[in-house]
Amino acid sequence: MTIAARLTELGISLPEPAKAVANYVAYVRTGNLVHISGQLSNDAAGGIKGTVGDDVSPEQAQAAARMCGVNLLAQMSAALDGDLERVVRVVKLGGFVQTAGDFTAIPAVINGCSDLMVEVFGDKGRHARAAVGVYRLPLGFAVEVDAIIEVK
Repeated sequence: MTIAARLTELGISLPEPAKAVANYVAYVRTGNLVHISGQLSNDAAGGIKGTVGDDVSPEQAQAAARMCGVNLLAQMSAALDGDLERVVRVVKLGGFVQTAGDFTAIPAVINGCSDLMVEVFGDKGRHARAAVGVYRLPLGFAVEVDAIIEVK
């Protein structure tokens, strides 16, 4: 099954890739690697903002991480001229969760993005990962995830 068919089966329509909001670029390709800048839990409806463990539930946070994954896919597509078949491997994800002081289920939140990568790419979506709780994320969003992708 093609990646495009898999996205359709999952009911995922890729959004327009987010533009950089500061002095950086959305992605950089060097050799066979694409480094994708952090993608926020943002969508056309405004996304998911807030603090996990306070005003954002763990389930909402996991959905926010999945939203970040969809945004990562949009950036991958842009970097590869629309051809996600060129993805060789999702190498690493870096996940950041805006958390309340006592919230510790950070890895479970980032599973929302990790699970999506495996759903879309199969074994090529299995990756190394960091999952970190932070005090604040840009623009108040609940989750941010960046990625390193091997491409052909």
